[in-house]
Amino acid sequence: MFTGIVQAKVKVSEIGDQEQFRRLTLAVPVQLLQNLERGASISINGTCLTATDFSLMEPLGCVSFDVIDETLAKTNLGALSTGSLVNFERSLTFGREIGGHLVSGHVHGTATILAVSQTGANWRVDIELKPEFKNYVLSKGFISIDGISLTVGEVTAESFSLHLIPETLTVTTLGQRKVGDRVNIELDQQTVTIVDTVERVLAARNA
Repeated sequence: MFTGIVQAKVKVSEIGDQEQFRRLTLAVPVQLLQNLERGASISINGTCLTATDFSLMEPLGCVSFDVIDETLAKTNLGALSTGSLVNFERSLTFGREIGGHLVSGHVHGTATILAVSQTGANWRVDIELKPEFKNYVLSKGFISIDGISLTVGEVTAESFSLHLIPETLTVTTLGQRKVGDRVNIELDQQTVTIVDTVERVLAARNA
């Protein structure tokens, strides 16, 4: 479980393809790897991955993940190359402040950035609204984009908008995103549960 508050954007240092999976190795500031154990869950672009190996060499450590073909196909991790930047968040620990919202790291799918506009230091990003997501993306509701907890702005039949402050642009990879890029989407599970429950109840009453 994660908060959607990205701790850092880190660089892919190595990619190695194996049979039916790909090993991703990231260069990570060593302070973010303290007390890490093999098997720990880490969010990479909003995708929950299991740490298979790591090193604590100063000043940049590294951590590796084995990513299966299904994950590569259903997220934007398959498009990464050496030097790509990704959003990094360690899993939530007891007593830690939740500044965003609860994020599972189980990506529902991807969507394409349709427009990016800037007003002063603030950015607006418009993202396609796929039909399967329409019932769950609500204005002022939560959504996770590449592992970042964000509040939905305007919603239309084809898209939804995000309004990004300078801090988000600095700490995460969204400042480098451009039109046509594919981002990982995790819907707010509480919203999904409520909407699906209401639809089931209404369908039963009308049966």
